[in-house]
Amino acid sequence: MLKLLISRFLQGLLTLFVLVTLTFFLVRMMPGSPYVEEKAIPEHVLERMKAYTGLDQPLPVQYGRYLKNLIIEQDLGDMIRKDGVKVSEVIADSFPVSLVLGFASMGIALMVGIPAGVIAAVRKNSPTDFACLAFAMIGICLPSFVIGPLLAVFAGLQLHSLNVAGWSSATDWILPSITLGLINAAYLARLSRGGMLDVLSQDYIRTAKAKGVPASRIIIRHALKGGLIPAVAFIGPAFAAMISGSFVIETIFQIPGMGQHFVNAATDREFFLIQGLVLFYGFLIVGANLLADLAQIALNPRLR
Repeated sequence: MLKLLISRFLQGLLTLFVLVTLTFFLVRMMPGSPYVEEKAIPEHVLERMKAYTGLDQPLPVQYGRYLKNLIIEQDLGDMIRKDGVKVSEVIADSFPVSLVLGFASMGIALMVGIPAGVIAAVRKNSPTDFACLAFAMIGICLPSFVIGPLLAVFAGLQLHSLNVAGWSSATDWILPSITLGLINAAYLARLSRGGMLDVLSQDYIRTAKAKGVPASRIIIRHALKGGLIPAVAFIGPAFAAMISGSFVIETIFQIPGMGQHFVNAATDREFFLIQGLVLFYGFLIVGANLLADLAQIALNPRLR
């Protein structure tokens, strides 16, 4: 177990290092400049602004300076367009919003996807099974930028008690959480169904049935633990993706989370904010993958 943890930790560090390096050089290749304004900036003022942020230095010097600040001082840098505002402050302010959205969406995905997959597996080749498979296929095929506007239009025309934009009250969480949760519920349903079908076909399950063990006990005590391993492997990265990859959802429903900051940073060429958000997203995904591996080991004795 210790060797596994050390191996995963080192792999995570290497992944983050590669991610930081690629992001640093890719954002510098973006067309345009963070200093583009409606009014033309005098050349001497522009040079002074670049010198203040270090963007007047050669790329290798900028890269070394960024790594030094990141590793030694744990500093993600300052915003270019907002003087005195640190990238870490922007992430700290917006992360709780994305975290709440992620938890709410994952709760919906778990409550819908896993029961649907288990029921479909237990009632294989029945109308219930086909209905669950159809739901999963629709959820996988329809992207969030289609489901989100459809829900927003439906809520705006029919459910006037729900706001289609903003993040001021708990009711504002409903539509974006449903949009993000249903997509992941579709994947969980397929994974849960496949895992349960595999376990239900095992010899020890047939032996338990032959002994007269009640079907509910077989499913709950014997089949679920092994049947949900594929779903558990998906939950960790999916939860991190819900927090870090909800750019479209946060933009559609005007949620002040990290995803919206990422979109605005790309538009405004905020180099340091893009780098900080990508690094933070990478850290979340690496950590979630590690937790998913540990959960699989806890559920599957053969992995231990």
